[in-house]
Amino acid sequence: MQTIVNHVDVKSVLTKSNLPVSDYSVNPYVGCAHACKYCYASFMKRFTGHPEPWGTFVDIKHWPDIKNPKRYAGKELFLGSVTDPYQPLEETAFRTRALLEQMQGSGCSLSIATKSDLVLRDLDLIKTFPNARVSWSINTLDENFRADMDCAASIERRLAAMKAFHDAGVRTTCFISPIFPGITDIPAIIRRAKAQCNLIWLENLNLRGGYKQTILDYIAEKHPDLVPLYDAIYKKGDRSYWADLDAQMRQFCADEGLWYVRDDDSIKRPFDAPPIVVNYFFHEEIIPSAKKKQGKEK
Repeated sequence: MQTIVNHVDVKSVLTKSNLPVSDYSVNPYVGCAHACKYCYASFMKRFTGHPEPWGTFVDIKHWPDIKNPKRYAGKELFLGSVTDPYQPLEETAFRTRALLEQMQGSGCSLSIATKSDLVLRDLDLIKTFPNARVSWSINTLDENFRADMDCAASIERRLAAMKAFHDAGVRTTCFISPIFPGITDIPAIIRRAKAQCNLIWLENLNLRGGYKQTILDYIAEKHPDLVPLYDAIYKKGDRSYWADLDAQMRQFCADEGLWYVRDDDSIKRPFDAPPIVVNYFFHEEIIPSAKKKQGKEK
């Protein structure tokens, strides 16, 4: 599928964030060629005027050099709230790289979310930032299901990149999201990733907007046996599945010797300690403490 590419000038790439994870959001692109079928960021089309289907267009942002980067000392920048900063175009556009170069030495910290291994290109630069953390979204070990859901890097490439960063001393997160009921094998993913990450975040599949029907149609076609479960959760509002999964994960983590919590806000762990597993199912609706600022491990 060919991506429609545009270049746009913006006044700034740094936006004050109301997300609990950061002080500023950084999105060097509008749109994302990974074209995840469940992408919550597809709502951005309401503000960009793009008539094209989500996942088929990318606007490359160009901004003036950031003046006085040191004013962001002690602040956290989250790269990738509504786009993947390491989607394929970054290989030649270098917009994420440009942002990192402009902010290097400023004293700000970084949190980067991606589904790519292109981030390895910038490992030497990223590790110069204090408290840098990189997370990879992994919600399956099944490449067939992964390919049905996104056009991003393979799961093995994501895991290899995670290991390289962890081996280099950069804090890493395995973001098991979104969890597809009856499909995502959380224990298998945790066992595969736990030796190469510091945090494991769990987040439910939250269907809303235009992609809700897309996912329900996919389930009906590829997993018809799960239709009653998805109808209960996403049409009737039954939350018992997530409450039961919460209890199952608590027991699983106890058996595996992992710390299972509902908020990592105040937990400090040595770098080489086993990862903390954090439950963000339904966020504050089921887990009230998750509305607090997500933890920054020291």
